[in-house]
Amino acid sequence: MQVDDIPLMSMLKNQMSWLNKRQELLAGNVASADVPGYTPRDLKATDFEQALRSSNAQRSAAGNLTTTDPRHIALTSPHSGFEETESRDVEAAPNGNSVSLEQEMIKVADTQAQYQAATNIYAKAIGMMKTAIGH
Repeated sequence: MQVDDIPLMSMLKNQMSWLNKRQELLAGNVASADVPGYTPRDLKATDFEQALRSSNAQRSAAGNLTTTDPRHIALTSPHSGFEETESRDVEAAPNGNSVSLEQEMIKVADTQAQYQAATNIYAKAIGMMKTAIGH
């Protein structure tokens, strides 16, 4: 059994992947703060209720079958694409740039805190699994 087969671990991995991609976009926004006409970008937040429904639908559609060998055909494909949106928080400057460094830095700090929380939960879950197997 792979660690990613555990729903909690899969959700944490997906969340951490989303946060990593968001951090990249926010860093690009900060780096482009002086580029004329640049519009800041952000990732669309994932809807937890929709993700839960999707996960349950995939599980019931698959008949709760699991792949026990790397050569087995996976029944579901992981969602890896995230939707980007424009993030206009402030009015554009005379050069057309609408990046607010203050807002971007707040988003960066929030993303970093969420990533740290996700890694802490991941580490605690691994620790509980090790305890459960007597390691």
